[in-house]
Amino acid sequence: MIEDLRKSETWRVFRIQSELVDGFETLFDIGPAVTIFGSSRLKEDSYYYYQAVKVGKMLSEIGFSVITGGGPGIMEGANKGAKMGKSKSIGLNIRLPHEQVPNKYQDITLDFRYFFVRKLMFIKYAIAFVIFPGGFGTMDELFEALTLVQTGKIESFPIILFGSDYWKGLIEWMKHTLVPEGTIGREDFALFSIVDTPEEVCKLLKEYYRVFGGAVPIGECCKDIK
Repeated sequence: MIEDLRKSETWRVFRIQSELVDGFETLFDIGPAVTIFGSSRLKEDSYYYYQAVKVGKMLSEIGFSVITGGGPGIMEGANKGAKMGKSKSIGLNIRLPHEQVPNKYQDITLDFRYFFVRKLMFIKYAIAFVIFPGGFGTMDELFEALTLVQTGKIESFPIILFGSDYWKGLIEWMKHTLVPEGTIGREDFALFSIVDTPEEVCKLLKEYYRVFGGAVPIGECCKDIK
């Protein structure tokens, strides 16, 4: 009888509920946070891994907790950088049959069975997204964020693509295919920014919270940015 219940849709609801409660209670008081996405397949000798370390460290030093998917690659780089700073390094791990091995640079670790619960935590507790080169998972997270902002389901917040060389093909396709077909508008390009340096990430966050009055700690690394 118990085994039948565990296989039922009702039991699945309880598992989902437990992940939601665990996530809400664990992340409730992390303070302002930035979520960093990117490929799990990029190694430590990758240029983008190195840049992820720099971005994670910079954000942590100026008072932002750093949230990643908790795995290797870009996620590891960002968590590693965050551990070098002053703020929390957070990993929202997902149980997968391959690829996802939790990295060792996490102050707070959560494990999720369900992608949609994990994605909710990324959105709910972040005041900005920084999106490094990645594959299907990274694209999914990017376009979900853009959709939620575009449709007004969440308030607009910085969505920052890191690495113009990597993203330029996608942007060109959007401009020359989606816009002429009428499936998106030119105004939708204002939903995101493209940068190539950690300093540009910091500058965008500073400008956003200057304009919109966000009470977040922008510290010493940004003091000389005009």
